[in-house]
Amino acid sequence: MRQNLIRIKKLKKLNQININPYPSEEYPINSNSKKIINNYKNKKKVLVAGRVIRIRIMGKASFIEIKDKEGFIQIYISINNFYTEKNIYNFFLKKLLDIGDIIWVKGYLFKTKKNNISVFAKTLNLLSKCLHTLPNVKKDKSGNTFDSFSNNEKRHRMKYVDLIVNDEIKNVFLTRIKIISFIRNYLNKRNYLEVETPILQSIPGGAIARPFITYHNTLKSTFYLRISNELYLKKLLVGGLEKVYEFSRNFRNEGIDKNHNPEFTILELYVAYKDYYWMMKFTEKFLQKLGLKFSKLGNFISQFKKITFFEAIKIYTGFDLRNLIETEIRKICKEINVKIDNKMKKGQLLDQIFSQKCEKKIIQPTFIIDFPIEMSPLAKKHRFKNGLSERYELIIRGVEIANSYSELNDPIDQLKRFKRQIKLYNKVESENMLIDKDFILSLEYGMPPCTGIGFGIDRLIMLFTNNINIQEVLFFPQMRLIS
Repeated sequence: MRQNLIRIKKLKKLNQININPYPSEEYPINSNSKKIINNYKNKKKVLVAGRVIRIRIMGKASFIEIKDKEGFIQIYISINNFYTEKNIYNFFLKKLLDIGDIIWVKGYLFKTKKNNISVFAKTLNLLSKCLHTLPNVKKDKSGNTFDSFSNNEKRHRMKYVDLIVNDEIKNVFLTRIKIISFIRNYLNKRNYLEVETPILQSIPGGAIARPFITYHNTLKSTFYLRISNELYLKKLLVGGLEKVYEFSRNFRNEGIDKNHNPEFTILELYVAYKDYYWMMKFTEKFLQKLGLKFSKLGNFISQFKKITFFEAIKIYTGFDLRNLIETEIRKICKEINVKIDNKMKKGQLLDQIFSQKCEKKIIQPTFIIDFPIEMSPLAKKHRFKNGLSERYELIIRGVEIANSYSELNDPIDQLKRFKRQIKLYNKVESENMLIDKDFILSLEYGMPPCTGIGFGIDRLIMLFTNNINIQEVLFFPQMRLIS
């Protein structure tokens, strides 16, 4: 706080000597640290800008190190070439310029006696005064870091500071941007259509989750932030669009942990005239392409494993649950210490067993296939196996990365499943609020056989950047309010 007050006093002094600390003019830039190093030419004129990282005052000459988007630039300033007034050098540079300030420099390139590429400043302008002390991250010759900005609570709340001082964090987000761009190009080249669906929805459909609720004053109606865009994309297939996708921002009013944030990004993709077997092959090829370009983890082997849902439970618990009834499954839950409650039905019990005892142990890319029909209200019944659905989840490093079905397109069966789902989850809301009757109507017009998949984009980024916490790959993760 004391440093903040000192810098505010400096702000007033800058105004007193007619130096605007926040000027409005355009300041053109024609170079950066990377270009300067890669294309060095003695006496070459440059216009650069960046944030002051270090200041070394040496009497009549000084060095400033600035940081731009590509790296660091050393600026050399001589009292004889700094504006036309030497007292500005002595007063402004020595007393009013701080680490964290953003400056613009006009000058030319040269090499110092130690052969360091530098910019000889002919003009220097303050563009933005920093009113807080930046964390002073230092590294020794062995690469060890000291005084790092490493408190996770502060880092996630103040992502802007994290990006300034921790270069590896910026690289995570540059990778995120490149991955999303790669995916978009990959799909567009294959004639998939990127579409947009509503974020405000009158029915929180397409998944089981607690929604965020809002109210529309003009329509005098309750709306929900979407928990899924699945049903809208399927309506587009009914309308004749055969290959669609959307990067969907979804919202679920539930817990926060290392794999969950209330606001998250999903890639939803739907293809007509295909099934979940086709989608498994597509997913494998697609992720191997991503892995070759972005992953250094060695996870992307030549072929992904395939294990059925019940096989996975047997492998990791020792119990074969395929033909057991609900009461028998409940007893096993207690025996193997799976947390459940008395209201849970068969599908929910199986889900808890898998999530608590199996999922975290699956490290290599694995398709968990053929889920119980009770767990898959939007998937087709398996064509060969009674009681199962044509559904898979892709698990990598103990985390669900994707979920896919052969999509149910029978409107009568779908309506029955929705009604069963309401009873299963003990919903107290009216049926009209939970069953998307317009979606049922669309199916009555005929949706072609199709398959769809949802990829957790945030989790993919975690995988490819070797992060285990979702907050590390979100610019602005949701945080508890400070009172």
